[in-house]
Amino acid sequence: MVFKHLKVIELASVLAGPSVGQFFAELGAEVIKIENPKTRGDVTRSWKLSTETEESDTSAYFTAVNWGKKSVCLDITIPSQLGQLYELIKTTDIVIASYKPGDAEILKVDYITLSAINPKLIYGHITGYGSHSTRLGYDAIIQAESGFMHLNGEKDGNPVKMPVALIDVLAGHQLKEAILLAIINKMSTGKGAYLEVSLFDTAVASLANQASNYLVAGINPKRTGSEHPNIVPYGTVFKTKDAFEIVLAVGNEKQFSNLCKVLECAHLSQDEKFKTNASRVINRAALNTFLARQIKTFNQSGLLSQLEQHQVPAGAMNSMKEVFELPQTKPLLFHANGIRGLKTFIAKGIETETSLTPPPHLDADTNKVVGLYSNPKNTKSNR
Repeated sequence: MVFKHLKVIELASVLAGPSVGQFFAELGAEVIKIENPKTRGDVTRSWKLSTETEESDTSAYFTAVNWGKKSVCLDITIPSQLGQLYELIKTTDIVIASYKPGDAEILKVDYITLSAINPKLIYGHITGYGSHSTRLGYDAIIQAESGFMHLNGEKDGNPVKMPVALIDVLAGHQLKEAILLAIINKMSTGKGAYLEVSLFDTAVASLANQASNYLVAGINPKRTGSEHPNIVPYGTVFKTKDAFEIVLAVGNEKQFSNLCKVLECAHLSQDEKFKTNASRVINRAALNTFLARQIKTFNQSGLLSQLEQHQVPAGAMNSMKEVFELPQTKPLLFHANGIRGLKTFIAKGIETETSLTPPPHLDADTNKVVGLYSNPKNTKSNR
């Protein structure tokens, strides 16, 4: 494994920070998740669907990004248990933290304190709004404040939050990249680093073409449902004869011409109103009405097969059940103790762990991990 010699301490909860921890676990690192016994650990252990049992301390949400880790319960407000953490820090390569600015200092687990114990430490810190703001950072609020919710939803409908905490996921990726760069730098300098990624900065940096539509073209983007503001038909949903839905993502004129051939309306690609992407954007409504009528005469599977043969980007509208019945998703799954999980690192060509341990129960590894530094009985009594 690429990182089989690395030790990672996770002082993070919810999604963004723990996703970074699982990334390193998938690449072979030892990842130790420090959890607060007073609060029963990571809050997502209690974020359960109505169908989940009260007894379990590993909710479906928690299992999303906590594979391959060890759970160690330490109340770091107790000096002896803070000392146990400090002993672990001496041989740790990376710390992942997600404290509100100022809290890490109060708890004495900030970068300055920990780097005094281990000068080569790489400390990755996820905040809501940066190190100078004490505001709590929650994905839903960040989606609203960064413009994502304003853009998401039907044209005449209300703003809609994305169904995945995507800003958290993207912040995790940003921090992974920063840590990997710090590891490379450490190889030549021997120095550790303090790295910070905020959810707000991550969100704004991820606005891509919607940002440049405003910054360059001077257009304040509005909600367009699944439609694309710059390309037509792209993201458009159509219903087939057998009442299934498909999505088109036509990105150039050749693809549009081939689409028209498959739909038995080849003349449409030569119509001045639809001949170029620019004209299709202007005449979006008329084109979509015509395409909807044509697509309604085909069954989903036959149409998708023809579109694939003609290299027209199109796909079925799948539910979660249908997604995980696809053969191409099978290699992305972990299986352990009757639980299925999803990989967070999917690049080919790099050796990864193929069978991670399942998400740990709270306190599962405390005695094993900290037993070298204290009497296990004392540790347990303090908890």
